Amino acid sequence: MRPGYLGRWVATVKGPEQRRAKPERFSRSVAAHLLDLGYSASYLRSWASTLIRRAAGTVEVAECAAELARTPARQYDVLVALEKVPRRQLAEQQEHWLSKGKVVAWLKEHGHDTAGFRTGGGFVYQLKALDPYGAAEQARRLLDRMVARSQFLRASRGGVVPLPHIWVAGHPRPVPLEPPARSADVLTLGHEGHLYKVAGSRSRIDDALELAAAINRGPLTPAVAGGWAAVESLLIHPDDPKGDGERSGKAVAADRIAAIITCSWPRAELTALAHRHQPCEPDELFRSIAACSTNQQRARHVADALQAHGAECLELTKSTRYSDQTAAQRMTALTRDPRRQLRDVNKACRIVMRRLYRTRNIVLHGGATQGVALDASLRIAAPLIGAGLDRIVHAYYTEELQPLDLAARAEVALQLVNGETGLTIVDLLEPNTVR
Repeated sequence: MRPGYLGRWVATVKGPEQRRAKPERFSRSVAAHLLDLGYSASYLRSWASTLIRRAAGTVEVAECAAELARTPARQYDVLVALEKVPRRQLAEQQEHWLSKGKVVAWLKEHGHDTAGFRTGGGFVYQLKALDPYGAAEQARRLLDRMVARSQFLRASRGGVVPLPHIWVAGHPRPVPLEPPARSADVLTLGHEGHLYKVAGSRSRIDDALELAAAINRGPLTPAVAGGWAAVESLLIHPDDPKGDGERSGKAVAADRIAAIITCSWPRAELTALAHRHQPCEPDELFRSIAACSTNQQRARHVADALQAHGAECLELTKSTRYSDQTAAQRMTALTRDPRRQLRDVNKACRIVMRRLYRTRNIVLHGGATQGVALDASLRIAAPLIGAGLDRIVHAYYTEELQPLDLAARAEVALQLVNGETGLTIVDLLEPNTVR
């Protein structure tokens, strides 16, 4: 299916309107395909910003994406500079090694500023990639291997210390050594004031957060292993059924966190829309939101307005207007058919989390650390794990509710929503979910 995939998208967006996909489906499909081909998220963000600045239409976006897909990888020269170089004689034996003076000369040759630059030497690698950020990511992984090996030295344990940037020939700015985070955010730690509350006895939440710490910026295999270990440590019970059934074994943890994520989704979307409804003249919805003291109340007002009047009732801030419009359309569909929409979202989350579980098994039990699905599985699962852990942490600190109890509440809520109990999409994880 991969050859010509984006060319077929071009034909679709040029075709009859009734055959066209929704803009959100189009953008997700195109972006995911380009990422899977090997383009970096940083490069695609820059590419998309260029299209936005020239007000590109859907057809032009599709054609430019198809052109990217046809572009072959090229070779980049990438410099990794080190601050400390233990066992220097071993480094000097490598063909890629550059001394201090040669590192500075290389930087000047490629137009980089060397004012105040200090280094102990470095390596220049020739790497094949689709974009400069992708080449820098490959160099980052080579450096991770080097740093990992230095942990096993006796006298200079962990002695390889890199400078905080990577330089790519032909790219005007140095690329930060620290990679972009994978968006696994547990905002409750800051919002509820728990970031520094580490004194006292250690909890399962503390253990899970430490296990999952690698998921944002760690190497792929530790991130996959740690991310799933955090989920499993919180959402597995000794009495869970064994065997090969649909919900047997440790895969049940994937279903449980998927239910928690699904139930947290409506409130997150509706709360964001409430804060971004900024009409030129205050309307009734704006005044109702302004009078609220909690996000739960704000979300309920937005949900009621969307159910009654549709996405057009919101006047959204300019900076996030387009993404907020799609969110408003999603929430409108949700308010009008909650069970179906939540079922579809829960299915998607369950697939993502089960894929992560299988990927982790392939890595840890199969010893296959170069799996083709490794990068994509982590890219998709990391933000969802963050969302699930956020709700688990919030319930634990505000209600002293154990993770398995929260998962049970979420699973029951998905069955009761919009039924005779009066449970709404705003209250799916609230303490009074089951009446």
